[in-house]
Amino acid sequence: MANGQWYPPEWPERIRALAEGSLTPVPAVRAATVLLLKDTPDGPAVHMLRRRASMAFAGGAYAYPGGGVDPRDDDHQIRWAGPTRAWWAERLGVDESGAQAIVCAAVRETYEEAGVLLAGPDPDSVVGDTTGDDWEADRAALVARDLSFAEFLDRRGLVLRSDLLGAWTRWITPEFESRRYDTWFFAAVLPQGQRTRNASTEADRTVWIRPTDAAASYDKGELLMMPPTIATLRQLTPYAAAAEALAAAPARDMTPVLARARLVAGEIVLSWPGHDEFTKHIPTAPTGGGPA
Repeated sequence: MANGQWYPPEWPERIRALAEGSLTPVPAVRAATVLLLKDTPDGPAVHMLRRRASMAFAGGAYAYPGGGVDPRDDDHQIRWAGPTRAWWAERLGVDESGAQAIVCAAVRETYEEAGVLLAGPDPDSVVGDTTGDDWEADRAALVARDLSFAEFLDRRGLVLRSDLLGAWTRWITPEFESRRYDTWFFAAVLPQGQRTRNASTEADRTVWIRPTDAAASYDKGELLMMPPTIATLRQLTPYAAAAEALAAAPARDMTPVLARARLVAGEIVLSWPGHDEFTKHIPTAPTGGGPA
């Protein structure tokens, strides 16, 4: 039975064009996504959303809350708690301004898409409830980019809690893709008193699911996912508690994962270094997208 690995129907043609030199890779936009965890009687569960089938990129696939960096996410006026910007810069492999923008994007996108906010009135607390009309008005303004994240925190008198995040992995969209993202994946534990909701216009369903169950459904072809999503799910399976997974984050390798494509004997061999399960042998003539 085919698994739930997603790939677009235009990939073979674009890979061939890249190999021939007629395709110039587009720059990868920086992005962040969060593996939001909570404990259940059966072990930790992760929050996932299903992208609407109408989405141009990965429609119908399951993913985590996340999105691109807002140019204003590197605003130096932002209120900050936890490891310093210099510490994050070294951990993420970027400069301090870029590190702040990436961490801010992770926190902002989690609030925009899941209604969960990793911030508090001071460095030792977290907001307990983000529901209500006034919160929703601010969230909508963030989504519309009418309000920067720094302005939002200042208006609320909140401090960003960077210590509630753990950098987990980094994946870069293949060079032959028309839309490319350089994405940092973070782990975080659902703050006490908060709850998730489907606040994203890009998703038609959200679930809390154990990583082992999600991976099993992917293996059966029941859940559609991109390689970074199923890879991170498998990486979460050894942990017996959400806090245990978060505690493991600082030791994880942040070397970027970038797909490679080769033309071999009339077929395209697509591979992700260090992730052999995703290697695909694709005919040079497109046969359709969806599960591979």
